[in-house]
Amino acid sequence: MRSEDVLHLTGRVLVGPDEEVGEAWVIGGRITFERPAHAPEVVEVADAWVIPGLVDAHCHVGMQPSGITGSREVCEEQARADLAGGTMLIRDAGSPIDTRWIDEREDLPRIVRAGRHIARTGRYIRNVAHEGDPADLPGLVREQAALGDGWVKLVGDWIDREIGDLAPCWPADALREAMDAAHAAGARVTAHCFGEDCLEDLIEAGIDCIEHGSGLTEETIALAAARGVAIVPTLVNIANFTVFADAAAAKFPTYGAHMRRLHAQRHETIAAAFDAGLPLFVGTDAGGNVVHGMVVDEIAELVTAGLPPTSALDAGCWGARSWLRHPDLEEGESADLLVLDADPRRDVAVLTQPRLRVLRGRPVR
Repeated sequence: MRSEDVLHLTGRVLVGPDEEVGEAWVIGGRITFERPAHAPEVVEVADAWVIPGLVDAHCHVGMQPSGITGSREVCEEQARADLAGGTMLIRDAGSPIDTRWIDEREDLPRIVRAGRHIARTGRYIRNVAHEGDPADLPGLVREQAALGDGWVKLVGDWIDREIGDLAPCWPADALREAMDAAHAAGARVTAHCFGEDCLEDLIEAGIDCIEHGSGLTEETIALAAARGVAIVPTLVNIANFTVFADAAAAKFPTYGAHMRRLHAQRHETIAAAFDAGLPLFVGTDAGGNVVHGMVVDEIAELVTAGLPPTSALDAGCWGARSWLRHPDLEEGESADLLVLDADPRRDVAVLTQPRLRVLRGRPVR
């Protein structure tokens, strides 16, 4: 099939988790639900289930476990791995790497950026974040809001070596000023949060999203639900908590025990958040200890946690696109889609073997 061919998609074109149409066309890179008047070269794609391309809402293109790289070759390799896994829209949840050049590449996923991580001085991975003290936080937020695509990423908690455990990075008053600064600039704010103790201050300050959320409790789930705070659980990364614990246990035994406890309760925590009505979205945290291309694994983890398959799929598809303010399968929009041989709302495993991947109207080789 050539990139200039017109595609005629028939079967079930899922324009929403519970809404479908019987056919659609891809013409000139865009989707339409109107039969073209003249289409001399039509490729029929019959008896299929068609969904929008998947979303990885917590990803880091250009970062590696061994450190940070600005290499375009590495960035491209990672972005291609995400695309091979079905991801066509990425929210890069903090990166020191300039990936704006990817925007010019029609063969790579789209990226929504959150600027560079903002961390308390000495309280994050070395050389990754812009670091500062509480008085610096509003200014740092304004800087990153100007550099991102409507998002700012804070490091909400990290290990405090003086106490040997996870601890909040910012006082409540600094967080309130930071949220006000971001929202005044038209940006939403998200924060890395492994533990319990940072959550209440962040939510009360007006945070829009929590990354990981492994320390959510009954009280903070209720508070987040009341405020409409979204959660990106990154369960495929939380699966590594026992590895983190083992690596640090000799020096920081309290931290090690804490991370094991968070790991053990991870599915129960996310199920409780879902049951309370918190918006959940799919993110892998690829680029650190997680390889790129695991978005389907994360969707499957949400099912393991107790979400119905349709809800887990929505968290990485239609719902996630809407949350990131990007269109899905809408008239005249970019044709970014997966063609499947069975209904993914019944079994998300079918996402692992799509019949066809189409990005900007072109088949992905």
